[in-house]
Amino acid sequence: MNRSTLFALFIAITTVGLVVVGTIWPVHTAQAMAGAGYSFNGSSEPQSAVTNLLAEVGSHDWNAAYESLANRSEFSEADFIHDLNGGYPSLRTYATLADFSVQPLHVLEDEGKFRVNLRWSSVVGVFQESRDLRVAKENGRWKVVWPLVAEQRVPPQVIPVNYLRWDVIYRGPGDDWAAQNVESPHVRIIDMRPIDRGNGVSILGEILNEDTVPAFVTVKSTLIGKDKEVLGTEDSFDKISHVLLPKQVSPFRIDFPNVALSQVDSVKMQPSSSLIAASADPVIEIENQKLSGAPHTSLTGELRNESGQIVNIMHVIGTFYDNRGQLLWVGDSYENRALLPNLPAKFSINVPVDIADKVATFRVVTSSYSSTLL
Repeated sequence: MNRSTLFALFIAITTVGLVVVGTIWPVHTAQAMAGAGYSFNGSSEPQSAVTNLLAEVGSHDWNAAYESLANRSEFSEADFIHDLNGGYPSLRTYATLADFSVQPLHVLEDEGKFRVNLRWSSVVGVFQESRDLRVAKENGRWKVVWPLVAEQRVPPQVIPVNYLRWDVIYRGPGDDWAAQNVESPHVRIIDMRPIDRGNGVSILGEILNEDTVPAFVTVKSTLIGKDKEVLGTEDSFDKISHVLLPKQVSPFRIDFPNVALSQVDSVKMQPSSSLIAASADPVIEIENQKLSGAPHTSLTGELRNESGQIVNIMHVIGTFYDNRGQLLWVGDSYENRALLPNLPAKFSINVPVDIADKVATFRVVTSSYSSTLL
């Protein structure tokens, strides 16, 4: 399974997840696009102009949204779509506008300003962004002046690469090898700690690929109660770096909602691995890491893609330790835009307030998903 296959699998899971979420939990904006949430009275009022525009964005009616802008002559419709969806396939491309709010900042006779908060939904969670939109009155109608954020461009350049790569040749149907095949890599859990988070139990840990070949890893956990009953079984899903090169370590976190640690008698861990073709490229440099304190406790930094590949989806995982080296927390975040070669991108991982004060050291790892079709 190469990175292109992983990317296709990720997109398939995302699509199915969004369909299920949209069917079971229809959101405010979805109702708006069906005509139930908002009253569409043209653009006679400044706030209606903003609301109508965002509803068109949510329903992917790009042409209508673009045509309604006051400053559309300054950029193309493609530039407008790229500003919202990304110019390269990314998590943002496959997300949906789940909800939005509109807050008036000031409104005068022929102009106004509004702050909009957009909530984009994906299978790996929700990401938010805030924009200030100016509206202007033209010929008795209100129109939005869109604040286009120009997409970064990669300058022409030559990037030398020198990296390790592992290919896998499996047994074919005509090969006279009997049942022989390449065995699965040897992996081992080197640390595990259950913690009580009030609304559930989280299993924190680290897994090592102790083999000389790359591995696709996952971890399943089962909680056993006082009476030897099974309280629940969960796996790491996206709170892990699934592809581990030889001797690499990944953190993982497995969450059990609505279970108290006092109910748990023992924890059964089941690591698993399979052989995978992989390479040490793209190389992602992590720079300017900083842990911020209350009230907005988070680990921030910058990612730099030092390869010549475009990374479509970037997953950042942080492991946090106390002054004795004990695991305190495992947190993660996804970058919602593609990571372009040699162009830095900021990241932020939220850390619970009660844990941040105890953190002495931390470690950050990344997982990247790239489509070779781009």
